Amino acid sequence: MSAEQVSSLCEQLVKAVTVIMDPASTQRYRLEALKFCEEFKEKCPICVPCGLKLAEKTQTAIVRHFGLQILEHVVKFRWNNMPRLEKVYLKNNVMGLISSGTQSILEEESHIKDVLSRIVVEMIKREWPQHWPDMLKELDTLSKQGETQTELVMFILLRLAEDVVTFQTLPTQRRRDIQQTLTQNMEKIFSFLLTALQQNVNKYRRMAQANCRVGMAALNTLAGYIDWVALSHITADNCKLLEMLCLLLNEPELQIGAAECLLIAVSRKGKLEDRKPLMVLFGDVAMHYILSAAQTADGEGLMEKHYVFLKRLCQVLCALGSQLCALLGSDSDVETPTNFGKYLDSFLAFTTHPSQFLRSSTQITWGALFRHEVLSRDPLLLAMIPKYLRASMTNLVKVGFPSKTDSASCEYSRFDFDSDEDFNAFFNSFRAQQGEVMRMACRLDPRTGFQMAGEWLKYQLTAPVDTGPMNSKTGEGLCSVFSPSFVQWDAMTFFSESVISQMFRTLDKDEIPVNDGIDLLQLVLNFETKDPLILSCVLTNVSALFPFVTYRPEYLPQVLSKLFASVTFEVIEESKFVMSVQAPRTRAVKNVRRHACSSIIKMCRDYPQLVLPNFEMLYNHVKQLLSNELLLTQMEKCALMEALVLISNQFKDYERQKAFLEELMAPVAGLWLSPEMQRVLSDPEAFISYVGADNKIADPVLEDPSGLNRSRISFCVYTILGVVKRARWPAATEEAKAGGFLVGYMPSGSPIYRNPCTEQVLKLLDNLLALIRTHNNLYMPEMVARLGETFAKALDMLDVEKNAILGLPQPLLELYDSPVYKTVLERMQGFFCTLYDNCFHILGNAGPSMQQDFYTVEGLATHLLSSAFINLNNIPDYRLRPMLRVFVKPLVLSCPSEYYETLVCPMLGPLFTYLHVRLSQKWQVINQRSMLCEDDAVDDNPESQEMLEEQLVRLLTREVMDLITVCCVSKKGVEHNTTAAVDGDDDEAMATEVTPPASAELTELGKCLMKQEDICTALLITAYTSLSWKDTLSCQRTTTQLCWPLLKQVLPGNLLPDAVSWFFTSVLKGLQTHGQHDGCMAALVHLAFQIYEALRPRYAELKAVMEQIPDIQRDSLEQFDSKLLNPTLQKVPCRSDGAAGLPASPQPPPFPARKLLQHIVSVCSDSLQPGGTVGMQHRLSSPSSNDLSLRGKGYFAQGCPGEQGVKMFEQSC
Repeated sequence: MSAEQVSSLCEQLVKAVTVIMDPASTQRYRLEALKFCEEFKEKCPICVPCGLKLAEKTQTAIVRHFGLQILEHVVKFRWNNMPRLEKVYLKNNVMGLISSGTQSILEEESHIKDVLSRIVVEMIKREWPQHWPDMLKELDTLSKQGETQTELVMFILLRLAEDVVTFQTLPTQRRRDIQQTLTQNMEKIFSFLLTALQQNVNKYRRMAQANCRVGMAALNTLAGYIDWVALSHITADNCKLLEMLCLLLNEPELQIGAAECLLIAVSRKGKLEDRKPLMVLFGDVAMHYILSAAQTADGEGLMEKHYVFLKRLCQVLCALGSQLCALLGSDSDVETPTNFGKYLDSFLAFTTHPSQFLRSSTQITWGALFRHEVLSRDPLLLAMIPKYLRASMTNLVKVGFPSKTDSASCEYSRFDFDSDEDFNAFFNSFRAQQGEVMRMACRLDPRTGFQMAGEWLKYQLTAPVDTGPMNSKTGEGLCSVFSPSFVQWDAMTFFSESVISQMFRTLDKDEIPVNDGIDLLQLVLNFETKDPLILSCVLTNVSALFPFVTYRPEYLPQVLSKLFASVTFEVIEESKFVMSVQAPRTRAVKNVRRHACSSIIKMCRDYPQLVLPNFEMLYNHVKQLLSNELLLTQMEKCALMEALVLISNQFKDYERQKAFLEELMAPVAGLWLSPEMQRVLSDPEAFISYVGADNKIADPVLEDPSGLNRSRISFCVYTILGVVKRARWPAATEEAKAGGFLVGYMPSGSPIYRNPCTEQVLKLLDNLLALIRTHNNLYMPEMVARLGETFAKALDMLDVEKNAILGLPQPLLELYDSPVYKTVLERMQGFFCTLYDNCFHILGNAGPSMQQDFYTVEGLATHLLSSAFINLNNIPDYRLRPMLRVFVKPLVLSCPSEYYETLVCPMLGPLFTYLHVRLSQKWQVINQRSMLCEDDAVDDNPESQEMLEEQLVRLLTREVMDLITVCCVSKKGVEHNTTAAVDGDDDEAMATEVTPPASAELTELGKCLMKQEDICTALLITAYTSLSWKDTLSCQRTTTQLCWPLLKQVLPGNLLPDAVSWFFTSVLKGLQTHGQHDGCMAALVHLAFQIYEALRPRYAELKAVMEQIPDIQRDSLEQFDSKLLNPTLQKVPCRSDGAAGLPASPQPPPFPARKLLQHIVSVCSDSLQPGGTVGMQHRLSSPSSNDLSLRGKGYFAQGCPGEQGVKMFEQSC
C-alpha cells in the first residue's frame, strides 16, 4: 500500500482509539470502534507500517501506546510467518524508537516504556541467540546514548529474566537456550549493570533526577537476576556489588531498591562454600551502613516509605542470621564474626521496636540462634538472653489494635492490619511463636527466666487494678479484655507458664529453686479477686507452680481449696436457682469455673500419687457440691467426678474401685433407670415435652420452665461419659494381675483386662441407645413439626458452629463479655448439640474402655444399627460428621479382629453403602446448582445457606473418606512423596511426580471388609466415584492412599470388562475435575498408570477408553500399547496434538514407559478441562449411563454378584 493509504488508515485508527477512550462515547460507538481495532490487528497486512507511524512521538500517548500494541501483537502472533527482511525491518525500527523515538526519561509515560520493552523481549525470545547474536552489543550501544535508553535497556533485561526464569512463559527448549546464553554472558551483564548503577548514582548525588531513575531501574533489574545467577557473580571483585548496595542504603530514593537486592542476595541458598563470601556483611563497614540506615529511617518518624525500608532491613538481618547459622559449625572454616555482638544489639533493637510486625519478624532467627550448636554456647548470645526475655515481657502484652490509640504500636498496626480481628489473629500466632523461642532461651538459662517470672508475678499481685475506660459488661469495676490490668496479667501469665515449665524440664531435681517457687505459690494462693479475667490468670499461675507441690505435699490442701472456691465462682451473689434457670453467666465467669475444673482434672491426671492421700477429703468436698443440684452446671459436676475416677485408678484394687464407682454412679443409675426416664428416653414425643421443646415462651431470655429436666439428662450423660473415659486398669501387667484386673490372655498372647466400670455402664447402655434412637428420630418431619414456636430452630446449628465452618471470626469483646447462651432457644440448641455429641463420645470410648466386655454384648451390631444408624436420611450433615468421627472411627479401630465378622462388617456394610448414596446425591445437587449459576451473578455472601451447605458436604466427604482409609489402609502405606521432576529430556511429561510407596497395604480389617462383596462394592465405588467430587483435598488423599490398595485386592478375581473400564474412566473424570491442581493431577496420573499397566494385558477395553481422547495419535497409541504388551519392543512416545498448551515438537525424545503414560493421561487432563471437547465429556459420562452393561452385575465373576452389590451398583449408575 502507498503512504497515503497508510496515513488514511492511521487516521481511522486514531479516531477509533479516541472513541474508545472518550468517557462521553456511547456504548455502541465504543464497541464498534473496539471491533474495528481488533479486526485491524488480526487481519490487516500492513500492521507494521501503521503501528510504526502511530508510535511516533509526535502522536499523543494513548495513540502511541496503541501503535506499540499493534507491533507487539505482530511479534507475538505473526512472527513465524513473516519474511526475514520484514523481521529485520521491524526489529531495526523498534530499536530506532528506543534510540530516538521517545521523550526524555522524566517526560516519557511509564506505559510507553513498558510496552516498548515488551516488544523487544518478545523478539529476543524468538530470535536470540541463533538469529540475533549481537543483541547484547546493540543494547549496550543503545545505553550509551543517554538516560532514557539506559532505562529502557534495564527494562528489557529485567523482563527477559522474568519471562525466561521467573515465570517461564515460553517453550522449554527456547527457555533453555536463552537461559544458557544469559548464563554464558552473565559476567558482561553484571558488569554492565554495576557500571550503569555506579555512574548514575554518582551523577544523582550531583542532583540529577534523571540519573536517579536509571539507578532505580538498575536496582530493579539486579533484583531480577540476583535470585538465580551463580553466587560467584554476586560476590565477584571482593563483593563489590554487596558493598555498593550497602552504600546505597543511605540514599533516600534508592535505599528500598538496594535493600531488596541485598535481601535477595543474603537469602540465597546453595553450596556452603559458595555462600562464605556473604559473611563480609558482618564486617565493620557493611554493618555500619546497615545500622546507620536503620537508625536514620527510624528517627525520621512514621512514614510508609521509611517503614517499608525498615521491614526490608529487618529481613536482611534475619537472613544474615540464617546464613551464619548455616555456615558456622559446618565443615567450613567460618568463625563467629567479630561484630556478632553488634549484630545482636541491632537485632534486639528490631525486637523492641514499637511495630508488632517487626517484633514478630525477628522470632524465627532468635530461635535459630538459641538452638544452634555453636552459637548457643557463645558468651555474647548468653549475655543477650536476659535482654531478650525482658523484651519479650513487653512484646507479650497485647496492645497495638489498629482501632485504638493506647500504644505506640497502634499507628504501625494501621499500616499492617485491616481490622482488629486481623491483628488479633496475628498476635495469637506471634505470641505462640514467642513462647517457643522463650523456652529455647530458658533451656540455656533457666534460672534467669524463672527469676524474671517471679518478679513480674509479685508486681502484678500488688499492683492496683486498672480497668481502663471500657468497663466489662460482666460487672461494674471489672476488667474487659482491653483493660490495662488484664493485658498485663495475661502477658505475665503466659510468660510464667512458658519459663517455669521449661525450668522443670531443664534443671536437675536438686537444682530446682523449691523455696522460691513455694513462696510464689503461697502468694498466688493468698491473692483474692472477684474479677473473672484476672482470676483465670491466677488459676493458670497456680497450675504452672503446682510442680513445686511435689516437693512440699503439705501445700496440696491449700491448692485444692483455691481451686474448689473457683469452681463455684460467681460475680454477683444471687439465688442459685435463679442463676441456674436464667444462666446469665458471661463467658468469662464460665471460663473461670471450667478452668478450675480442668486444673483439678489435670492435677489428678498428672500427679495421682500426690493426690491419693487426700482422696477422702477430695471426695467429701465433691459430694458436698453435688448435693445441691443447682450449684454447678452438669459439665462442672462431671469434671469433678472425672477427677475422682482418675484418683480411684490408683487404688489398683478391682473390687475397691468397682465399689467406689458403683457408689459414685448410684444417683445417676437411679435417675437414668427410673420408669419416667425410660419413658422419656424411648418416646420422641415424650422427650420433646420433657425438655420443654414444645413450649411457647413469652420471655425467651428469662423464662425456661424445663431447664431442670434438661440438666438432669445432661448430668446422666456427662457422668457416664466421664466414667467411661477415665476408669482404667493399672498400666503395669503385674499390678493389674495383683489387683484382680487381669482375666486372661488372647490367642496372640495379649493380656485381657476388665474395667471396674463395666458393670455399671452396661446396665445403662439400653437407655443410652434408646436416647440416641430418639434423638435421631427428632429430625423426622413429623417430630420437627411438634417443636414449639419458640423452638422451631432448636435442632439447627449454633451460630458458633456456623462461624467455625465458614471461617468467620468471632468479635473480640463478645468472646468474654456476652452470656454463654443469650436466649432459651440458644440454650436448647446447645443442649441438643452437646447431648448428641456426648452420646456418641460414650459409644466411641466404650470399646477402648471396656474392650471384650463391650464387644461381646449380645446383639450389639443389631442394637447399634437400630439406634445410632436409624433415620440417617433426615440427620443433617453437621450431626452426621461427629457421629463418624467420635463414634464409628474409634469403635472400629479399637475392635479386636475376633469381632470383625460379628460386629464391624454387619455395621459398616450398610453404613458405607448409605454414605456413598448420600454423598453422590449431594454432590449431584451441588454440580447442578453450579451449572445453573454459571451465567448468573455469583453470590459473594460468605454466610449464604448454599455456601454453608456446600462446605458441610465437603467436610462430610473428607470425614467419610478418612474413615474408609483408616479402616482399610495401614498407616505405613498412606505416606506419599511429592518430588519435582529433575531437569532432563523428559521433564515436559510431568511437573510433579507422586509415588506412593509399595508398602501401601490393606489392614486386617480392610481385608476382612473386602471379602464381603456388598462392602467391597461399596468401598470401591465410593473411592473411585469420589475422585470427581469437587473437593481437591479429598481427591488427593483418596488417590494416593486408598484407590490402588482397594483395587489391587480384587485384581486376582475375574473382573468384568465394563467394571475395569469404569475404574479407569473414573480416574479420567477425576482429571477432568481436578486436572488444574498439580498435586491432584500428579496423583491421578500415577493411579491411571498403575491401572493401565496392571490391567491392560487382560482387558483390551482400556485401550478403547484411551482412543476416546480427542485428537490422540492412533499410530503412536498402537506402538505404545504394543510396547506395554511386549516389553522387548522399542519405546515410542505418544502425544495428542489437540491438547492446548503442550509444545508440538516433531520428534519428541523417547520417554520411559512410566513417563509416557503420564504424558498421555496429562493430555487427557488438558482435553477434559471445562470448556474442552464436549464429545469427550459425553463419552466419559457413558460408563454410568443406562447403556452400560454393568447394570445388574457385580464386580466379580458372573454368577456371584450378591444382592447388595447389585443394588449398590445400580444406585451408583
